[in-house]
Amino acid sequence: MVWAGITATGKTPLVFVERGVKINAVYYQKHIIREVLDPWARNHFENRPWTLQQDWAPSHSAKSTIQLCKRLFPDVWDKEIWPSKSCDLNPMDYSVRSILKKKVSTKNYVTVGALKRALVKSWDEITPEQCSCIIDNFPKRLKACIEAKGALFENLLK
Repeated sequence: MVWAGITATGKTPLVFVERGVKINAVYYQKHIIREVLDPWARNHFENRPWTLQQDWAPSHSAKSTIQLCKRLFPDVWDKEIWPSKSCDLNPMDYSVRSILKKKVSTKNYVTVGALKRALVKSWDEITPEQCSCIIDNFPKRLKACIEAKGALFENLLK
């Protein structure tokens, strides 16, 4: 499993979770939020405002995770703002994953290490300009979601 995040001005490091590791709230809070996201965000944003948007995987939606995020970050979209099944609105789902898949799926990898190296290389090739375009596409997608009354709307964007 791989965790990552993007903003209009950059991207986090990739975080690889070893096979067999259960990503519960405790793991997510320690190894993703505290060890990676918080230090990265402090350095990247400094004192500029920003909002955390995450999907609602069980480790993300745990009350203790939401409380930690609200303590650490300037703004967090919680379940009252962000729908639970919103892959059409999640930039990692609607764009980044397909970019990585397109780049990495062109060959077979003999080892997990080789796949990880290919993912890191492909991740590093995603430019700040691409991130900005992906995030700038969000309002159009949000409008399409509203028009579709929350239903899947990918076909409405073409």
